[in-house]
Amino acid sequence: MKITGFTCWLVETEPGPQFFWRRGLAGSHGDVAPGTRPRKAVIRMDTDAGIHGAMELVRGASAIDLIARRYHALIGENPLMTERLWKLIWEIDRVEEIHMRSLGILDVLCWDVKSKAANLPVYQLLGGNDPKVPAYASTVTWPTLDDYERHIKLCMDVGFTAFKLHAWGDVKRDIELSAALRKWTGPDADLMFDGSAGWDYVDALKVGVALQDLGFSWYEEPMREFHLGSYAKLCEKLTIPVLAAETSDGVHWNMASWIEAGALDMTRVSAFYKGGFTGAMKIAHMSESFGMRAQVHGMSLENAQLCAAISNNDYYEQLVVDERQIRNLTSLGPLAIEDGYLNVSSEPGVGYNYDWAGLDRSACAKVEVTRRHNN
Repeated sequence: MKITGFTCWLVETEPGPQFFWRRGLAGSHGDVAPGTRPRKAVIRMDTDAGIHGAMELVRGASAIDLIARRYHALIGENPLMTERLWKLIWEIDRVEEIHMRSLGILDVLCWDVKSKAANLPVYQLLGGNDPKVPAYASTVTWPTLDDYERHIKLCMDVGFTAFKLHAWGDVKRDIELSAALRKWTGPDADLMFDGSAGWDYVDALKVGVALQDLGFSWYEEPMREFHLGSYAKLCEKLTIPVLAAETSDGVHWNMASWIEAGALDMTRVSAFYKGGFTGAMKIAHMSESFGMRAQVHGMSLENAQLCAAISNNDYYEQLVVDERQIRNLTSLGPLAIEDGYLNVSSEPGVGYNYDWAGLDRSACAKVEVTRRHNN
């Protein structure tokens, strides 16, 4: 089988419900100028076997530019050889410095083709563990304690038993909120806290001690993920597992440095930050060899497949935004959350389906790459 071409459409999309993060971080609409809409990339890879791969990506302008300039070098390659193609992308990255979100485009397209060719779901080809995955409710940042209580209790009503806080970025208030969350959910709920890289070492330690006293299951990204020494010192001082390396570049090579430095207790994996399925699985297996869990980060069709494939992952992360969205989590098609669980699709392919002619009519821009050149 050979890759015969790539097509990328730049498409306007709805911005979705507006929400906010901790103090200092831009909210969900922070990159949407007034009077505009976000633009995503829809990408199709064709093969000489008549099987195509498809996916989409936010911040589409950078993806369409990358494909237009660099993907010609992949024409004629065998899409079933995902390991070879993953390494070829790293060769492109050496001269291009590919954005983390775009690093896994080719890999996802190839696994989509491989899954369809085998007539098996992606998660089974990746190894397969369990398609029924417990989900945790991952909060946005709401204005008041009462807002958190109302939304958390609604999440409990719809079946969630695990919860992760994105709080305000204020040490005292965040500790009070964490104590309230334990009170609302009871002693048996799995609770997590995401610092969104908001603390320095001193504040990270103070919050971490409070969280471990409250029996939280993990403490996520308390500091910026640059200086491993600060993370190593934090891990030495705390008994609560520190979950880190979510936003760091370099996939498994970088993760090896974190593990070697003793700078985390759990690793972060995702298709969109860790080079697609191949990169995420490399990290998951390496983590397992060190007795660590590899927790899947974020929502997507790709990450759902990872959750069903990785045995040392605990949950699927489901962001919860407002009452309407929480009540409609059962209406998300292949990503529906029912009674606190995600039932991952066993259909072949990643799960993206498009009206290609409709994209031709509505796209802001379109690029087709069908010929390899040697410039």
